[in-house]
Amino acid sequence: MTIDWVHFTPWSSLAGGALIGLAATLFILLNGRIAGISGVIGGLLRPARGDVLWRVAFIAGLVIAPVLFQVAFEQPDIEVDASTLNLIAAGVLVGVGTRYGSGCTSGHGVCGLSRRSPRSLVATVAFMASGFLTVFVIRHLLG
Repeated sequence: MTIDWVHFTPWSSLAGGALIGLAATLFILLNGRIAGISGVIGGLLRPARGDVLWRVAFIAGLVIAPVLFQVAFEQPDIEVDASTLNLIAAGVLVGVGTRYGSGCTSGHGVCGLSRRSPRSLVATVAFMASGFLTVFVIRHLLG
């Protein structure tokens, strides 16, 4: 195995992870809510009175922040080697998986593990193992 040194970015990755952790910590401390994206979006699908505005603001921030970053800084060209149909199918499968798993990577992997939730540990191990297995099958068995 070789390391792709051009794309090996430990310091910016560490900084990004620290910012995600800080944001999730502040969100739970200031709002008493878990920053799990599937739960935030799921709450919009069956809205409760007085519970919509913060969810919309949270999702708007997820959309607007990368757009502002892209405007402020030069971005590399990104090439996606998948069809639109494959991307839609993958998104639907992720959505179904988060419903079955009662949460997503942000809810279980970031917030749940930091609270030492056994359920989140099992969920995180399951989705990480599934990801590794999927990559192995696609790269090494299907070619």
